[in-house]
Amino acid sequence: MRILFTHGYFLSEDPKEREIMRPYPPLGILYLSAWLEKHGLPNEVFDTTFSEKEKLCADLVARPPAILAVYANLMTKRNVIDLLRFVRGAEALRETVVVLGGPDVTHNAENYLDAGAHAIVIGEGEETMREVAETVRAGNRSEFGHIAGVVYRNAEGHLIRTVARAKIKDVDLLPVPARHKIDLGAYLAAWKNKHGQSAVSVSTQRGCPYTCRWCSTAVYGQSYRRRSPQSVCDELEQLRATYDFDTVWFVDDVFTVSHKWLAAFRDELRLRGLQVPFECITRADRLNEEAVALLRECGCFRVWIGAESGSQRIIDAMDRRVAVEQVREMIRAARREGIQTGTFIMLGYPGETEEDIRETVHHLKSANPDLFTITVAYPIKGTGLYEEVEALRTTHLPWEESTDRDIDFVRTYPRPYYDYAVRWVVNEVNLHKLRLESRHLGPGGWKTRAKSWVARLGMWYHRRNAPAAAVTQPC
Repeated sequence: MRILFTHGYFLSEDPKEREIMRPYPPLGILYLSAWLEKHGLPNEVFDTTFSEKEKLCADLVARPPAILAVYANLMTKRNVIDLLRFVRGAEALRETVVVLGGPDVTHNAENYLDAGAHAIVIGEGEETMREVAETVRAGNRSEFGHIAGVVYRNAEGHLIRTVARAKIKDVDLLPVPARHKIDLGAYLAAWKNKHGQSAVSVSTQRGCPYTCRWCSTAVYGQSYRRRSPQSVCDELEQLRATYDFDTVWFVDDVFTVSHKWLAAFRDELRLRGLQVPFECITRADRLNEEAVALLRECGCFRVWIGAESGSQRIIDAMDRRVAVEQVREMIRAARREGIQTGTFIMLGYPGETEEDIRETVHHLKSANPDLFTITVAYPIKGTGLYEEVEALRTTHLPWEESTDRDIDFVRTYPRPYYDYAVRWVVNEVNLHKLRLESRHLGPGGWKTRAKSWVARLGMWYHRRNAPAAAVTQPC
């Protein structure tokens, strides 16, 4: 019985990522693959990142799998739907059972079933996928009611949602991801050629215990389960012995949740003589001077500290539960320790005014992180933000032709305003950095200043010419 895992992300279709060139392997399906192997269920992985749709489709027809397991998220949704249509229309694949999992399926299960999937795995997928595979191997291709964590349609066409799957408590039981089933060297080379350093991604925990209203917890839930430092170091040693890489990217939502774990991780690294430069993400309220020092001692060269806004009013509306001044201080503390810092900013959150955006500019100038990224807020189905703005939606596109990123709602200002606001924030902060470096701006500085002026003019124009109904709060 052939079991094939795939996803649907194609680097060739993503011009922004080709410019950034920081592709990461599909760790989720590599964990599933390794779990099935551990339980006597051989399987394959078709990694689409560096491949093409035509090659995936040709592989499916040439060697029809009994089970096609596909990971779906916001970025891959349209490709996954195209794949479902292809499978449904291919005579050679009539007997293939298509199983979907990932963050986008939890709150869109019925839609994906209507698009051609046979079963949807909700939440953590290892045990559920194992039971689905064993069920199909036993000759049952359509009835999954005995399996926890599944949504499907029974023989009568009724939607069946089984009881929730219990999460794996001891995540040390998880085998390391089956990286040998993909061309990891292609990822390392892409990083090396673009940035001069390669990076490999590693997960040390599952779940996030925090309640940010815009953040989805559709797969691992609002939990915190951590691998032991020994298990993580075992994986790092295996990676060192197998691959030639320069740095590690820890994909965890909040790497410094436990300072006790962090200290034990440092001790285990020292005990083994392991030196692995890494970057990670965390929250300012899970940092202090001691934790920052621990990060440096562990080998952290860059830490991303979430902020989302420089306005305390907006941070509170997001339920971030952190003080903006604490974010600034922890960014400064990390820089004092010689750790490069990055932060995330979100504009266009419900109720945000231009004064809040000015506070964000002040925040970035004051904290002065080495790097920052900016997005315009969009509501992901299943989150508090989605529920908050559902009645204010201004876009109602066909589900199969859109993603949650395409959802817009009545904001303080018209949507185009925020595109200019993003440019203004970026250029104002970059101008500030240039001033810190030199008293004389030079041609580059004047160009940045001009871009900032143009962005401010665009903000003014769209604010001034907004329909009255679009402006919900004064600036």
